[in-house]
Amino acid sequence: MVNFAIVGMGHIAKKHIEAIQHADGAKLVAVCDTNAQRLEEYEGICSLYTDLEKMLDEQTDIDVVNICVPSGLHMRLAKIVAEKGKHIILEKPMALTVSDSEEINKIAAENGVKLSVVHPNRFRPAIRVLRDLMDRNLFGKLSHANATVRWNRNQAYYDQADWRGTKEFDGGVLMNQAIHNLDLLLWFMGPVKSVQAMASTRFRDIETEDVAVGVVEFESGALGVIEAATTIYPENLEESLAIFGETGTVKISGRNANFIETLNVLDISEEEKNKLIEEVKVDPFGKPGHQWIIEDMIQAVQTNTEPIVSGQEGLAPVKLIEAFLESAETGKKVFIKQLSAV
Repeated sequence: MVNFAIVGMGHIAKKHIEAIQHADGAKLVAVCDTNAQRLEEYEGICSLYTDLEKMLDEQTDIDVVNICVPSGLHMRLAKIVAEKGKHIILEKPMALTVSDSEEINKIAAENGVKLSVVHPNRFRPAIRVLRDLMDRNLFGKLSHANATVRWNRNQAYYDQADWRGTKEFDGGVLMNQAIHNLDLLLWFMGPVKSVQAMASTRFRDIETEDVAVGVVEFESGALGVIEAATTIYPENLEESLAIFGETGTVKISGRNANFIETLNVLDISEEEKNKLIEEVKVDPFGKPGHQWIIEDMIQAVQTNTEPIVSGQEGLAPVKLIEAFLESAETGKKVFIKQLSAV
């Protein structure tokens, strides 16, 4: 049995609790939040704490801590957890800056703890189908890709908490909403060489961007187009990922990128293609992504292996977004490796 604790009992923590409860070999032993009222509903379920360090000192049976606090606090709390020798599951984004993300990786390595970043969309059925096809190299040389997030987050969403939409604690549409889509883009297309982008705050009363568009060049030479917005009226419209290769075309779409809209691959028969599309339609969400993350960490702890979505994997979209925002601010192309405009 691997024992889990959670720090930060906001909305996303409920997904972690449900995942722990449904994962074989997992047990929730403690939760922590500075707001004691948030802990009341967990009375009798597990130990309750309002101080993270006290929880780590007193609850010695904790193996893994799931960090679910506002993004700007990730580095500080990850340091506390790692120095106590506990493994870490870190909600997305890994951090709001490349420097903080790299520091988290460094701290985890120095203390010999495993680090997993929550990018659960990798485990959706449509994405798993695409991963298999890509691993079989059925698309040939890739020409370009398109990553799109057209969602709605109204002012009431940002007004729920004073940290939402801030540069210090939350980030904008790229860090907070589109990062899962960007993680998938990088997972399939590989590292980005350069970014040319624009971003704006059009509708919401926030510090960060609510719409962003840009083009990227991958190290492979392939190109990409990124569009992300929380300004879509009156509700979420779509999230999609399209990839185009010499011998294959695919578009995964729907409101949450969980259906195969288009699939044409040279070496796949119509029968196999239609079977894959229909199987995804029957169960477009599959086993919850957070449960995959929990079970993967259990396996990593028990077999002393790296989690699938490691700290280095979590760093990649943060690098892309930091370069994206630098390009938007300077109006110039930014190269990922040195993160400097030219």
